[in-house]
Amino acid sequence: MTTETPRWHKSSYSENGGQCIEVAANLVASRGVVPVRDSKDPNRPALAFEPGAWSSFVAAVRRGEFPAT
Repeated sequence: MTTETPRWHKSSYSENGGQCIEVAANLVASRGVVPVRDSKDPNRPALAFEPGAWSSFVAAVRRGEFPAT
């Protein structure tokens, strides 16, 4: 069991529009997950993604597969 705590990071591309997420990528090696949470409400439970799923999602965003709203 690991006692490592999440180190939350918000993208430098985030503007102060209130629609941001935070990611704790430091847990990939120790726990095998990528926790993601809503930066507006950090006390709510985080979602946990498998590293491969998170990487695929980020790659799709970078390719512009999700329209901006």
